[in-house]
Amino acid sequence: MTAPIEINPAGRLPWLDERPLQKRIGLIILATDHTTEVDFRRMVASDSIGVYVSRIHYANPVTLENLLKMQPSLTQGAALILPDEELDVVMYSCTSASVVIGDRNIEEAIHAAKPGAAVVTPTAASAKALKTLGARRISVLTPYTIETSRPMADYFIRLGFAIDRFTCLGLSDDREMARIAPDEIAAFANQALAPQSDALFISCTAVRAAQVASRIEAESGRPVVTSNLATAWACLRLCGDAQARPELGQLMTRPYGEG
Repeated sequence: MTAPIEINPAGRLPWLDERPLQKRIGLIILATDHTTEVDFRRMVASDSIGVYVSRIHYANPVTLENLLKMQPSLTQGAALILPDEELDVVMYSCTSASVVIGDRNIEEAIHAAKPGAAVVTPTAASAKALKTLGARRISVLTPYTIETSRPMADYFIRLGFAIDRFTCLGLSDDREMARIAPDEIAAFANQALAPQSDALFISCTAVRAAQVASRIEAESGRPVVTSNLATAWACLRLCGDAQARPELGQLMTRPYGEG
């Protein structure tokens, strides 16, 4: 004998909220990405901010040619995040590709699918973060090869930063970059930071540097910006979340409008 089933005994349909969550952030990440979702779940997602992910094709090694190949996928990647619904922010999670493709080209590609969304790239967010922290002289640590690192150096120089020391680790597979142990990141960061620099920038959304940013700051006495820390900060502030979270690093105590 089966239990009786009633169909809509209230005689009306349920009321619907306009959105399940107040704010919506879309992430466009690489198919090989191990780190961005984890970092955004830890630093950004909440009962009021939803984080929704789309993965696009990417094939190693990390070369300028392979990075540039992602550009045609950006519009479709954005369109697949809650199709036909608005997003508050869309973030493309690849620092080196943002340099190669260009912040403006990325914004245009995403706006073709999500015209009302604010667009965040790791490069633009990191530059804004460094300026917000008052840094003009910086040291840079990347996991990339020299070939991939050179455009990154040129990007920050064009924006007016003086680079005191630029260290690259010579890796060409982003899955290996994601496996660098946090203790190793901290050790290399302390070696990479020049004494005269105002701040350290650690590039690459695959690298788990956001986990140890505040630790490096405590050891060095200077601010640290990482790709994922900068994009998380930008996304939170653009969604109206102004909460100071010093445990994540100095950047997370600052408003977005500074600098």
